[in-house]
Amino acid sequence: MFNDLGILELVTLVVLAVLVFGPDKLPKVIQDVSRFIRKVRDFSESAKQDIRTELGPEFKDFEFEDLNPKTFLRKQLDGNEDFKELKELRSSFDLKKEMNEVADAVHGREPEAPSVPAAVNGSPDLLKKPGKPAADERPPYDSDAT
Repeated sequence: MFNDLGILELVTLVVLAVLVFGPDKLPKVIQDVSRFIRKVRDFSESAKQDIRTELGPEFKDFEFEDLNPKTFLRKQLDGNEDFKELKELRSSFDLKKEMNEVADAVHGREPEAPSVPAAVNGSPDLLKKPGKPAADERPPYDSDAT
């Protein structure tokens, strides 16, 4: 409940409580608050138990945390084989390549051939700067620059 409550915040709350309620009434207030929290917890646990008994034995492993949409989807998709295939398909899709192909098609240019590493084609000139394009030729579309 108070996972991110630090020492400074805790001291500040204690000082504030002493100033608001006074040192003589503070123990009574703490008892009342703790009793209220206990009653709320008991009420919620009894409500959860009533819901579980009403749902029947087929929902005996039902957890209320599963009602959170993120948890529900994660639980459903972890064991699903179709989702694993979707992940593989997603990883194989290259958005930059697709955007460059669309831009080349729009500008009427031929799509670029995939680059081959120097070890494969034997060309050690990877660090050479490409020549300047002709005056009437447009520079290639760069999807990262837009």
